[in-house]
Amino acid sequence: MGASRSGTVRRPSSGPRPRMSGPGRAPGALGQLRRLYEQAKRAWDRPLTAYYLILGGSLLITTLGLVMVYSASQIQALEYSLSPSYFFRKQFLAAVLGTILLIVAMRMPVRLHRALAYPILVGSVFLMILVQVPGIGHAVNGNQNWISLGGPFQLQPSEFGKLALVLWGADLLARKGDRQMLTQWKHMLVPLVPVTFMLLGLIMLGGDMGTAIILTAILFGLLWLAGAPTRLFGGVLAVAGLLGFILIRTSPNRMARLACLGTSDAGPGDQCWQALHGIYALASGGFFGSGLGASVEKWGQLPEPHTDFIFAITGEELGLAGTLSVLGLFAALGYAGIRVAGRTEEPFVRYAAGGVTTWITAQAVVNIGAVLGLLPIAGVPLPLFSYGGSALLPTMFAIGLLIAFARDEPAARAALAMRLAASGKKRSAGRWNTMRRRAKARPSGER
Repeated sequence: MGASRSGTVRRPSSGPRPRMSGPGRAPGALGQLRRLYEQAKRAWDRPLTAYYLILGGSLLITTLGLVMVYSASQIQALEYSLSPSYFFRKQFLAAVLGTILLIVAMRMPVRLHRALAYPILVGSVFLMILVQVPGIGHAVNGNQNWISLGGPFQLQPSEFGKLALVLWGADLLARKGDRQMLTQWKHMLVPLVPVTFMLLGLIMLGGDMGTAIILTAILFGLLWLAGAPTRLFGGVLAVAGLLGFILIRTSPNRMARLACLGTSDAGPGDQCWQALHGIYALASGGFFGSGLGASVEKWGQLPEPHTDFIFAITGEELGLAGTLSVLGLFAALGYAGIRVAGRTEEPFVRYAAGGVTTWITAQAVVNIGAVLGLLPIAGVPLPLFSYGGSALLPTMFAIGLLIAFARDEPAARAALAMRLAASGKKRSAGRWNTMRRRAKARPSGER
């Protein structure tokens, strides 16, 4: 049965022989890791990677922020004799409005974004002037930076000043770049620096040092993207540093915040109480936290648990895993913004994307650094995460800008067109198959 016609006996086949790892061949596990690395690298280099990172990362941060605002603000609301979901409902409404702004900004063409630069700047300056008018401006925690809109709603115009500086500064530098004027230092600084200092002056009239720091970071981001020489960049940095030193030195409150860096004691008059209990909240969370809603520090121990120090409550309830997840999402968002700014050939898109990325990244660093005790408490919210509609609305509009820029890349447009064509073919094929099934189901004879 196993013999051939020539009389030779056939040996049963045992299948393909396994590959043996030799000196010139990588072991199986190492080769598999290399293949996985190559696949991940190809996926990371796809044209739509930045688009999905910005869209997915921002939505995840906002959603997780809503959950943490609800958890961190319940006790605060009860202390004010309000419903436990009071702050959450206001934040959810702001998130819905912000999502609409995001979609609008995502659908707007670049030329319309540029056309809005001057109106947004003028409107922001006008509102910041109104803040200083007695009877219109409203003070919160000693800083007069708010306008009451009636009832529980308030507006902080300085938050919209960040968006105004990004759009106006990007349009200004793009127009000067088209005329080859950025090679002269006076055209690079004027009127960008004077207008920024005007915004900073209006903000500092209300005592908001934190927002002034973020606007200064945006200014330096725009100058860096415009290719400012090191000497010019260093000169502007020195002037800003000197002004910051004077403002901190002449304010006992800011000096007290500076003295709380790395402290392990509440200090005289409990001036470092907030910084100390922020560290307590992070330390008590461990690796996986005490559980959502199980924070102890939000029960009157940690001031501002749902705004400036929401990251500390996140660390207490979700642990190191939760805080690292938030950091990873912000890192992905920052990387995607840098990638959009680096791959575009349009100057306005490069400056605007870089300005938005600088804004969100710098604000996240300042907020998280203050919670960790590495930076002074500046009173800035964590972007997309902390409670506050005035901060959430312009930030989500800025995210819509980044999404629009990411979709506008030539490779991304081609990839989206191919996907739309493929989905259209699938829909037409599905309709054709449905029509064929209906035709077969009809009776063949006539009545």
